[in-house]
Amino acid sequence: QVQLVESGGGSVQAGGSLRVSCSASGRTFSNSAMGWFRQAPGKEREFVVAISWSGNTQYADSVKGRFTISRDNNKNTMSLQMNSLKPEDTAVYYCAARFPGYSLVTVRPDGYAYWGQGTQVTVSS
Repeated sequence: QVQLVESGGGSVQAGGSLRVSCSASGRTFSNSAMGWFRQAPGKEREFVVAISWSGNTQYADSVKGRFTISRDNNKNTMSLQMNSLKPEDTAVYYCAARFPGYSLVTVRPDGYAYWGQGTQVTVSS
């Protein structure tokens, strides 16, 4: 059974930093693109950042220069370092992975087959 489990997150004041991580089990995602999405109350799920199997990345304009994605294919993990956080970054953050062999990034949620349960990130002003 494939599982993606997020950890980290929490509450921080504006300007602060948080790190969220995603651990995958049940299969390897070393040849799959992975990504982070977020969903704020009353809003649709939105793309944050994605990383290909080889490390190519694509960021949403809203987080460029503040967030950094990384992955460790040997450990089947992915992390998101979030700096200079703003109140508008408040959301539930979801880890996602594409089907095996789908190695290129996509910003579309329907391009991802596996999802974590989400972790809350709250940024206060």
